[in-house]
Amino acid sequence: MKEFVDRLYRGESFESGELVEFITNIDEDTKNYLYNKACKKRDEIYGRVVFFRGLIEFTNYCKNDCIYCGIRRSNKNADRYRLDKKEILECCKYGYEAGFRTFVLQGGEDGCFTDEKMVDIVSSIKENYPNCAITLSIGEKSYECYKKLYQAGADRFLLRHETIDEKHYNKLHPNTMTLKSRIKCLRNLKEIGFQVGAGFMVGSPYQEVEYMVRDIMFIKEFTPHMVGLGPFIPHKDTPFKSYKAGDVDMTLIMLSIVRLVNPKVLLPATTALNSIHEKGRELGLLAGANVIMPNLSPKRVREKYTLYNNKNISGLEAAEYRDAIARDISNIDMKLVIDRGDHVSMC
Repeated sequence: MKEFVDRLYRGESFESGELVEFITNIDEDTKNYLYNKACKKRDEIYGRVVFFRGLIEFTNYCKNDCIYCGIRRSNKNADRYRLDKKEILECCKYGYEAGFRTFVLQGGEDGCFTDEKMVDIVSSIKENYPNCAITLSIGEKSYECYKKLYQAGADRFLLRHETIDEKHYNKLHPNTMTLKSRIKCLRNLKEIGFQVGAGFMVGSPYQEVEYMVRDIMFIKEFTPHMVGLGPFIPHKDTPFKSYKAGDVDMTLIMLSIVRLVNPKVLLPATTALNSIHEKGRELGLLAGANVIMPNLSPKRVREKYTLYNNKNISGLEAAEYRDAIARDISNIDMKLVIDRGDHVSMC
């Protein structure tokens, strides 16, 4: 089993069946070996540093009705909100003063935020903070919209593919959404010039090991600049409310494998991982991750942006949160850096 890890580390080719067998039969000793090799690969490329992004969840309205998501359109219990441009800029100002150099604007697919409004918001952030990176996570848009946002100053775009298996995708999403459309958007974003993030949930309903292996193979082929990868966590107001959450160990295994098959990737230790394990952030970093995304949203709305149950929401101010995280990661011999944290190919 360790020989297979060494092959991944060396960048050698492998068959999907080999990966299925490896994941299915991995033992504790091999897990630790895998985590160590993933960290070694990360350190060779980026060093033992952690990049941090300021997350601004600016709207929880969404036109979509994804089966797993707490802000799905049909959830009548969601306490909806929108931040206006002034509030978003205030979040950026506060974050910049606390040392953040990347702002991540995340929201549902909210028609109130037209292309023109988003272009205005992005260009205003860039004008005020030209040395900062802007990441968007706002769903599927037209090629023309993506191009306008890129020209306005957006640097990165996160759009998790969720699952590369079409039948599985259809079980997680309404029939108004298609995997084909999602993949087309990812390829459009890359063509335009964005640093692009894909990703999937671990342990989502109906998922099989073979599906995750296909996700890995897609990531290996597509080579996204970022991969958002975290455990599925059910939400009480969705049809999946009674389903079991994803497994911590399997999430860590997936993180390490993604690091080895796409070595230069920017890989977050996600909020979801930290929400199902009190040391989830540190465990993710010890499995090869190198990004964290503290929340810069106003405290009054943080509990309203609930994609899943029991979201880990810090009551700390941004600067305090940064300092607390810095202390935690120093205990695992890593260092938090004030930096845009671009993909190594863009540096």
